[in-house]
Amino acid sequence: MILTIDVGNTTIQGGLFEGEKPVLQFRRSTNASLSSDELGLFLRDVIRLNGFDHTKVSRIACCSVVPAINHSLSNAFIKYFGKEALFIQAGIKTGLKLKYSNPKEIGADRIAAAIGAIAIKKDTDLIIVDMGTATTVDVVSADREYSGGAIIPGIGMSVHSLADGTAQLPSVEVKQPEKICGTSTIEAIQSGIFFGQAGAIRELCVLFEKNVFGGKRPYVIGTGGFARLFENHGIFDQIVPDLVLRGLLTALSLNA
Repeated sequence: MILTIDVGNTTIQGGLFEGEKPVLQFRRSTNASLSSDELGLFLRDVIRLNGFDHTKVSRIACCSVVPAINHSLSNAFIKYFGKEALFIQAGIKTGLKLKYSNPKEIGADRIAAAIGAIAIKKDTDLIIVDMGTATTVDVVSADREYSGGAIIPGIGMSVHSLADGTAQLPSVEVKQPEKICGTSTIEAIQSGIFFGQAGAIRELCVLFEKNVFGGKRPYVIGTGGFARLFENHGIFDQIVPDLVLRGLLTALSLNA
């Protein structure tokens, strides 16, 4: 079995694969102060409690955007699984041509998502939208050139920023509003957050299509915790919730 771990700013998401088949997915909140034992016990126990044998894990891949947790994670993998993990970082094989001024600046999750996307949709111009703490909109050409993209505040971050940065605006539930024009403060915030995010993504996709792909329409893949909210809004051609985990799985095969 193969264990894949995606450490985000808010959530740690994990996946267990038998071959290319996903057999388990799990998540927990991210806490950079967690020790290697706390992380290792969590991973071991969540695998055991779901009916799998953690000693059968043969390889591990990880991407992390929280550097402070990486040392503890590495030690947890060694201590509880007896394996050194492949981390998405400079120097590994990705199958991508990185057209970025400083490739070391690219978030490991963005690289993993791009690897996963080209494995799903080969020889195709792609836009990859990952809706997590931040929303990233990345561009990969049919010949696997990763040209960068755009980063905007995610939905959850936008909600918290409004509540924390103002005296009278409340924190609201993240959901699709029943109407565009809110007739209460809560409805107005929900409308602004939801349709503002949708509009920003659409505009970025239009601009990338025009300025990067020369007017040729790319295939748009959505992923991340908030992508399903926009499933019926004509933004995405496909939603792949575990895109980053699948990218990690592919990265292992590239670096065998």
